[in-house]
Amino acid sequence: MSRWSEQFVGMLESLRMAAVFQQGRRYVRAGQVRSLTISTSVVTGLIVDDDGDTHRARVGVRAYSAADWRRIERALAGEALYLARLLAGDLPEDLDRLLAGYGLSLLPTDLTEIALECSCPDWKRPCGHLAATCYALAEQFDADPFGILAWRGRGRTELLDNLRELRVAPLPAIATKPQPLLLPPTAGFWTAGPRLEPPLDQVAGSVRRPDAVLEQLEPLGLSAGRFEVTDVLAAVYHRLASGG
Repeated sequence: MSRWSEQFVGMLESLRMAAVFQQGRRYVRAGQVRSLTISTSVVTGLIVDDDGDTHRARVGVRAYSAADWRRIERALAGEALYLARLLAGDLPEDLDRLLAGYGLSLLPTDLTEIALECSCPDWKRPCGHLAATCYALAEQFDADPFGILAWRGRGRTELLDNLRELRVAPLPAIATKPQPLLLPPTAGFWTAGPRLEPPLDQVAGSVRRPDAVLEQLEPLGLSAGRFEVTDVLAAVYHRLASGG
């Protein structure tokens, strides 16, 4: 028996109704619990008693709210070890401690936390059929501890799907103010730079030649008759400069 089922059975047997629970254990051992269904908040057992009559026993517990499950799933998804244990088909050892941080308990700790109902005429609660349902439920917890979570409102498939989504979900974008466009400093933009030295032909006292520009050109390699084109152009510049 796992610690989960021990905790659950221990809570029930603290009622000290020895005869009732002995009858319940006998029903389980004899295979008289014909079916056991775990759904959100309710476990339903069909038990055949010694007279051959079938009775329906229900054990109810409060399911966690949607807000509770969102907090639980975020906490589980945030720890890789928790997720690994759950994917392996087991519950984390300290799951009850995690739940206690939210004011929750994994299993009911007192009879006042569960509701008991049976179709039999016995006035005692729990009756032998309810006791058998609880023992069968404890065995189910040993076989599949996810049944505890299903009882609290989250089945295995839904829980693992939600955890996988939380693990791969991108972190929410952090809103930031748009940064202003950085422009080069404008100080001195309209200030003239250092004064350039004038060309040699503009320096005071120097001779200004109208054909000086031709000396800055690469040789053209052209001729007009027996004269180089550069010489012809120089003569033209001199004539234009003299107003001829």
